[in-house]
Amino acid sequence: MSEKVNCLIIGSGPAGYTAAIYTSRANLSPVLYEGIQPGGQLTTTNEIENFPGYPEGITGFQMMEDLKKQAAKFGADIRSGIATSCDLSQSPYKVTIDGEKQIETKVLIICTGAAAKYLGIPDEVKYSGIGVSACATCDGFFYRKKTVAIVGGGDTACEEAIYLAGLANKVYMIVRKDYLRATKIMQERVLNHPKIEMLFNTNTLGLFGEKAVEGAHLVRHAGTPQEEKFDIAIDGFFLAIGHTPNSEIFKDYLERDETGYIKTQGRSTKTAVPGVFAAGDVADPHYRQAITAAGSGCIAAIEAERYLL
Repeated sequence: MSEKVNCLIIGSGPAGYTAAIYTSRANLSPVLYEGIQPGGQLTTTNEIENFPGYPEGITGFQMMEDLKKQAAKFGADIRSGIATSCDLSQSPYKVTIDGEKQIETKVLIICTGAAAKYLGIPDEVKYSGIGVSACATCDGFFYRKKTVAIVGGGDTACEEAIYLAGLANKVYMIVRKDYLRATKIMQERVLNHPKIEMLFNTNTLGLFGEKAVEGAHLVRHAGTPQEEKFDIAIDGFFLAIGHTPNSEIFKDYLERDETGYIKTQGRSTKTAVPGVFAAGDVADPHYRQAITAAGSGCIAAIEAERYLL
């Protein structure tokens, strides 16, 4: 089964839906497949306060529903389905949906996002949105004058620990090794920060709390004679151990960095393949914000329109 379309958008979220809004208004008749998580990661965020235009805040789910309705209003064909393989060797490009239906398209906009890495403990799921977060910039505001912990030892973890320390009363930094992987200047900043307490050689065993996170069960020097289990009281638990871009099916055709983020040309969303664009978190290892994802979705749509002229 094969279908030919003018413009195919893979993935939803702020990037995908924004691209659908712009391409619809440009009469490109876009078809959008929402992917494994319709609305993207933002649908798991309880409240968003840093997206312009929502002074009272809005849930991530409602924001994505609003964007979806707006795209549909202008004629975007929004469908359920997951892109499982592709052939970008020549135009028209071919994308297989759910392992069976093939879509042929003149332009392809990839908005498949990136998934945050988690420790794999059950409590991360239990307290998701009520104390557990993988985005300090998104959710740190809710922990003003409170106590939080952040897991990780790289530059991102250090940057987010410093950001959280500007809001919270205290920040525990949980590092499984006895050193930080971050650059020297970032190490100095967190090690000398009065609000940040380092917990080296420490792993998280679990979280606890009645209705939300109230603390963490930790172990220091696990598996050694010096092993020590202890608890800390916290209000928020942040993960900063990296993200995995959802770009695997494109690896044979598109340039990616060592982590898997799709490389684009300069400030544009153009990939190395003409007519193929990448927007949102799948091509953004630096910011990963709803507003930047939406902006890149807009750029991708405008570039797609110009490509087809």
